[in-house]
Amino acid sequence: MNDMRSNGLGNIDLHPVDIPAAFTLLTRLPIPVNHQLAGERAARAAWAYPLVGAVLGLIAGLIALGIAALGVSSGIAAAVALGALMMLTGGLHEDGIADCADGFGGGATLTRRLEIMKDSRVGAFGAAALIVAVLARWSGYDSIISVNWLTGFIAVGTASRLPMVLVMYAMPLARPSGLAAQVGLVSAPTAIIAALLTIFLCLISVGLLALPMIAIAVLSCLPLCWLAWRRIEGYTGDVLGGCQQVAEIAALATLTAFL
Repeated sequence: MNDMRSNGLGNIDLHPVDIPAAFTLLTRLPIPVNHQLAGERAARAAWAYPLVGAVLGLIAGLIALGIAALGVSSGIAAAVALGALMMLTGGLHEDGIADCADGFGGGATLTRRLEIMKDSRVGAFGAAALIVAVLARWSGYDSIISVNWLTGFIAVGTASRLPMVLVMYAMPLARPSGLAAQVGLVSAPTAIIAALLTIFLCLISVGLLALPMIAIAVLSCLPLCWLAWRRIEGYTGDVLGGCQQVAEIAALATLTAFL
């Protein structure tokens, strides 16, 4: 495990490879990167997760608003944008929330819960959670498309990636193997940079509305984190994916409440 956690605030360590490393981990975009160096810096590159989210939001927004501009209904445009996001990320976060629901809802012991979460098959709990998450996101995107709010997509994509970084800093790993363990634990400077980057990108995207949106997105993940602590005593990559989905729904809910 690449354990890079530190409580110090003075060891800020940024590197040009961090951005392509973050894109390589969170998306399927063909970004050129030194894979060996990216692997070594996986945890330190987490500060760039919000930037990845901003780019994904921009792409999804351009696709959705472009389709809507042709006269297609906002609902169909939202569905296509969601499909594009799933293709761009390989369904990474959707898989996470489904596995969390199956593992936390169906396992009787810690070991069994982790086994269920690692299983590629989706059970009833996972399917139900995935359906609810997709419907909620679709509804939020539909509302944003109806007012032609491109920067809203950017803000949502950005804010929904911050909780992943904060969880990687604040919680222990639930298992010594898996994608989350390969990345490693996040240091305090990395988490702070991610938070500041999120605030900056969201402020220039949606103005002061960014502050309640970010706060609600982060706080909305606390129940899932508490459940992860109680059920598996830490986080896994699936928990991170689940947090992204919950945060995205919360961010969309915040924006649409002010439309």
